[in-house]
Amino acid sequence: MDLDELIGQSGEWLRGSGPESDIVISSRVRLARNLGRLPFLTRASEAQRAEIHQSVREALDRLGMVQNGHCYVDLAQSNDLTSRFLLERHLISRELANGSGGRGVLFNRSEMLSLMVNEEDHLRIQAIRAGFQVEAAYEEVRGIDEALDRELEFAFSERFGYLTACPTNVGTGMRASVMVHLPALVFTKQIDKVFSSVTKINLAVRGFYGEGTQASGDFYQISNQVTLGVAERRILELLLRIVPRIVAYEREVREHLVDTDRVKLEDKIWRAYGLLKAARSITSEETMDLLSSVRLGVNLGMLSGLDIATVNELFILTQPAHLQRLEKRALSSGERDAMRAEFIRRHLGMSPEDRF
Repeated sequence: MDLDELIGQSGEWLRGSGPESDIVISSRVRLARNLGRLPFLTRASEAQRAEIHQSVREALDRLGMVQNGHCYVDLAQSNDLTSRFLLERHLISRELANGSGGRGVLFNRSEMLSLMVNEEDHLRIQAIRAGFQVEAAYEEVRGIDEALDRELEFAFSERFGYLTACPTNVGTGMRASVMVHLPALVFTKQIDKVFSSVTKINLAVRGFYGEGTQASGDFYQISNQVTLGVAERRILELLLRIVPRIVAYEREVREHLVDTDRVKLEDKIWRAYGLLKAARSITSEETMDLLSSVRLGVNLGMLSGLDIATVNELFILTQPAHLQRLEKRALSSGERDAMRAEFIRRHLGMSPEDRF
């Protein structure tokens, strides 16, 4: 599979078809693993990093994962634009994108599975599902984890569990998270109250691109903080218990806004839609904010003729690296803003089958 095949389309997890997909964009489970016979990356030499990369790549080959409709990108042999493109698609982390030396990523055509090699740990196994499906994502990574463990023999302690470069990942090495869209809670300034509550029960709140990033477009990732001494099932159960409460709260606030402040809400939604339809230059930050309002409008039935999958896709396809890959050249900031505005106008004016 060539990376250019991804241009103009989005991963299956953005189709808006999963459970609670009006609020929960996606569910993700990620496992951190290290090879037992080699040092953590913080202490590994360039030669050892290359050995780790080669060992994992060979294990993936033996399992038939590289050939079976998957794509492997050797990031040491790729340019910065490719790394940014994969980051924007949530296939790699910011740390892997900014890394150096032997490293890479394997992902499947649907983009619901990716394996990062030499990120913070030797291996990060990640599965994404549309909507609220953390258990399905977990089952996917568990099977791959067991197969790779037989090939690579991961670093494991009977006392501590899986050993990782960062102490906060020791134990299960698992991070389970959901990406939620909470525009009503942001609009009514109740979002801080929600986050204050979830952090008290060992859940972390991060931005659109995960750890170390800021919220954008009213999107937040909610994940477990503790991995040591907590079973994988307990981590999943915590999300399964708390996320529905956040979803219910967001829906309750949306309904309240419709009942008590409908004109102001409609004005915000239609102004956002009008700007996106008319703008000749627009930044990625403004695009995210406006699309957030439009997405809310579609889910509330205030905007017709626009499907949620198209709105979800625009969050990804209008990012800087995507625009430059579409244009097949480097673009200045001003050129990107103009191209982004034209891209959005064209997509909002097309029927779904004619967009690509």
